[in-house]
Order: sequence, then structure tokens, then C-alpha cells
Amino acid sequence: MAKDRANGEDYTGPLKRLLLALLILCLVGLFLVWRVDSPRVERFRAQVIDTVVPSFDWAMAPVTATVKLLRDFRSYQNIYEQNQELRRELRQMTSWKEAALQLEQENARLRDLNNVRLDPRLTYITGVVLADSGSPFRQTVLINVGSRDGIVDGWATMDGIGLVGRISGVGDNTSRVILLTDSTSRIPATIQPSGQRALIVGDNTAAPPIDFLENPDLVRPGDRIVTSGDGDVFPPGLLIGQVAQDPGGRLRTRMAADYERLEFLRVLRDHGARKVSQPSALILPDEPPGTNTPAPEAEAAEAGDG
Repeated sequence: MAKDRANGEDYTGPLKRLLLALLILCLVGLFLVWRVDSPRVERFRAQVIDTVVPSFDWAMAPVTATVKLLRDFRSYQNIYEQNQELRRELRQMTSWKEAALQLEQENARLRDLNNVRLDPRLTYITGVVLADSGSPFRQTVLINVGSRDGIVDGWATMDGIGLVGRISGVGDNTSRVILLTDSTSRIPATIQPSGQRALIVGDNTAAPPIDFLENPDLVRPGDRIVTSGDGDVFPPGLLIGQVAQDPGGRLRTRMAADYERLEFLRVLRDHGARKVSQPSALILPDEPPGTNTPAPEAEAAEAGDG
């Protein structure tokens, strides 16, 4: 058995080498034939191609199917990427739509406010914000108007849309403004349209809570908050913001002023409200000089004499 196996290996080795040599010769001959530039050889090559290539459709079918599969996969990948991009754009457009609706509502409110006749004694002066306190425990900013401009402690400041704070500390050329978000701020307010009175209490956060509300059931998120004018702290009707509700259910204030971009502040010159000493002065015209209206007691005496 061992001899037969050895004889078989002796015949197999030379046969493999012979087949390899024939294969190499065939490939070299095919290369030489394919490279020869002759009309006869060219016709021979054309006949070989016409004879052999059409019969290879079955062999090229898997390759063609694989190429189509790769193209379809690339198309699917492109469609998937486009779908993800469209989803991102849709989310952005949804947020833009919400912002546009809020701006539309705010614009409508501002247009309504433009029709309101303001107190002519309530003028303003605009100052540039120089610096802020930079402290989480005190919310203040510094503006470049002071006593030389007639600034007085307690005057209200706005950013053009909403109330920002009040003047607290006046120098010759600068003034310090305590923001509504400061922990020392307490602002009497009215919530519209219910007319509920409340107090906006600063707590060093961007959304101060609403305290001392008369009837919370009449207040809804999104209601408008304005100053009430109680205590002569601020003029009435200044926009503060809107009612919001935190996750704990507490009512807070979404400020109308943009506290992150305070560049210019409008200081309202409040010269005080008109003091009414006689209720009749509200509806009766002032008496012209030189007229003497008889007192009610004198009229009654004359009627008795008559």
C-alpha cells in the first residue's frame, strides 16, 4: 500500500507541472495573439469575441445583479440621508412656526398698545448698558445716564418692549438698575384679562414666581402681566410678560424683555400722577378768573328769605 501511494505521488507531481506549463503557454499565446497588429489576427479576434462573449451572459448575470444591488443600496442610503435631513428641517420649521406665532401675537398686542393714549408727562431717555453685576446673587446692570440727565431713584427701565427693572443708585454719569429678577424686587402687577392682582417676586431666576394671587383659578398660562401702579412703584400698564407654569405647577413669569441681550435701556421719566383734591374737578371745568360762585349755604339763606 505504501508503494502504491508513493507511485501515485510520483505520477501526480509531473502531471501538475505539465498542466501548469500548458496553461502558461496558452496564456502567453493568447496574449501574443491579442497583441499582434494584423488584419487576419484582428478578424480572428473579432470571430472569437462574437462566438464566446454572447454565451457568457449567464456568467455575467450574477455580476450584473450585484452591481444593481449596490446601486440600489446607494440609492436607499441617499434616500435615508435625505429623509433624515428633511426630518431635521421639519423640526426646525416647527420651532420657527411656534416662534412666528408668538411674534404674531406679540405684534398684535403691540399694535393694540399703539392705539393707547399714554400720559404725556411720562417721557423717557435711552441709555447704553455698560456692564452687569456678574453675580448669581444680585441681578443689576449699569447704564451710562445719571444725575446730569435728570435720572431719579425708582424710575422704571424698559428694553423697548417689556419692563426690565428700576433705578437704584444714581451717579453723575451712570446709574445702577436692579432687574425684576433680583431677589430684592417686588412688583405689584395685574394679570389680564382676568384683572387679578398679584406680586412678581424676584428670586434670581429668569422666571420670577407670581405670589399673593387673589384667585389662581382665573389665571391661565399665556395671560398678559402688566404693572398695576399700586403703591406708586411703577406707572400702571407697563408690560412685564406672560404667565407660565413650571413643572411643579407654580405660576411664574415669562419675561417680555430679553435679559440675555440688554444693550439699550429706556428710562421712563415719571413726574408723578396728578393729585385730585376735589372729586368734582374730574368732571367740572375750571372756573374762569374773576367769577364768584355763591356758596351753597348762601343760596339756601336767600331761598328762605324769599
